[in-house]
Amino acid sequence: MNTINIKEKFSKFSKNWHPHQIAVVDDMQVLLAKIKGEFVWHKHEDEDELFQVMKGTLFMQFRDRTEVVNEGEMIVVPKGVEHNPTTKDGKEVHVLLFEKLSTAHTGNVKHEKTQTYYPEI
Repeated sequence: MNTINIKEKFSKFSKNWHPHQIAVVDDMQVLLAKIKGEFVWHKHEDEDELFQVMKGTLFMQFRDRTEVVNEGEMIVVPKGVEHNPTTKDGKEVHVLLFEKLSTAHTGNVKHEKTQTYYPEI
């Protein structure tokens, strides 16, 4: 049981679209990610996914709309819903993710951005 300084954890990595695990809560994991540009359209058949924006503005694209998620706000993407997180104007966004340990990075899609291992920091 140690305090986790999220700001310090973000300073320990720089690569975009490569989440890092900072905690595990039962069968859920807490991840930090730096994102920039467009990700990949995907969905998670059996898991919800929570995105909390720590820095910047996230644009969560859905097939029928885009939700703007500002710093200090969060969005939950329900299981089975196709989505594509993105940023605008070349800006980097820092997000905290909360999801099941079983959640695949790009869900039902295999892509060059797909990660299968989240290093602990």
